[in-house]
Amino acid sequence: MAGTFELFVDEDSQIRFRLVMPDGHVLAVSGQFTDKRAAAAAIEEVRECAGTGLIRDVVSPSPSRAIVPVPHPRHTVRRGVRRLNSLGAA
Repeated sequence: MAGTFELFVDEDSQIRFRLVMPDGHVLAVSGQFTDKRAAAAAIEEVRECAGTGLIRDVVSPSPSRAIVPVPHPRHTVRRGVRRLNSLGAA
């Protein structure tokens, strides 16, 4: 299921939009727009760009931000003793 773009008025009385997941989690909030038409045009640009957008890492490396790879559960190595049956299969 796709997310939803919601238009809203911020505390400065400007139009903004947010991208909301089906579970209600807010993924992104836009900058300010003077009217709904400009916000709607920006939503169209996001729709056009987001599906093909690349990820660019601009975080400077530091020891406190070390990236620890999280294994995918499907490819997790199982450790332990396994006994082979008489045919040599596990």
